[in-house]
Amino acid sequence: MASLFSPLKQSYRYLQRQAHEQPVIFYSCVIGLIGPVMVVTVPPIRKAFGWKPSEPIPTSYPIPNRPRRPVTGYDDE
Repeated sequence: MASLFSPLKQSYRYLQRQAHEQPVIFYSCVIGLIGPVMVVTVPPIRKAFGWKPSEPIPTSYPIPNRPRRPVTGYDDE
């Protein structure tokens, strides 16, 4: 049974040593592992607080329902 948990124990010791000797690498791994967890947990929390997605940004300018008038008043003719 002890051999079953041996890899976890060794990983814990390795992470503990890295936290003291090279904290930048340790914390970058911690932040990297938090990212996928947040993908699963954040959307339900946002929904619980009443967050609604914003209106999508228009991708084109709306064209009016009338005939186009020629431009007048400029002296470029």
